[in-house]
Amino acid sequence: MKILEDRIMRDGKCLDGGTLKVDSFINHQMDPALMKAVADEMARRFKADGANKILTIEASGIAPAIMTGYVTGLPVVFAKKKKPVTMDGMLSTTVYSFTKKHNYDICVSKEFIGPGDRMLFIDDFLANGNAAKGIIDLIRQAGAELAGMGFIIEKAFQHGGDALRTAGIHVESLAIIDSLDDNKIKIRRQ
Repeated sequence: MKILEDRIMRDGKCLDGGTLKVDSFINHQMDPALMKAVADEMARRFKADGANKILTIEASGIAPAIMTGYVTGLPVVFAKKKKPVTMDGMLSTTVYSFTKKHNYDICVSKEFIGPGDRMLFIDDFLANGNAAKGIIDLIRQAGAELAGMGFIIEKAFQHGGDALRTAGIHVESLAIIDSLDDNKIKIRRQ
């Protein structure tokens, strides 16, 4: 997706340790026009997968997921990182965060995901695939099905996408980063 790739090259920053900082337009301050373009592309790429709901994890996945839900007309469910006192009948799993360097529990209410649901997972980043594995576990626990997984940015050198694709999952990444070596962003032109 050229508009996204161009924006990453213009405004993205590469930090030591393989971190790509895109907080000026994706996951802190957001560019609504770019997020709408992301949603349009996600809707196009997953049109044939038969999803009836979109699933994400708070907080950075909410913006692309809600915009994709708006474009597709699908409801959006987000896994929470802290169990609210109002949540009964929850499903939970543990996810390791590459960015924050610790494990955290995510949970979702059985009220919003269950048998008969085909879930499309939308998130901002795919790195090692830890969040994706957690989502797959929640979907399995719920007796639902995974329709596909869409990411704004994939860090291909961390191989999470390879593992998901090898498992037969329909994965779409709108921008793929091949390397952040020497603090230089190298994007795979698609």
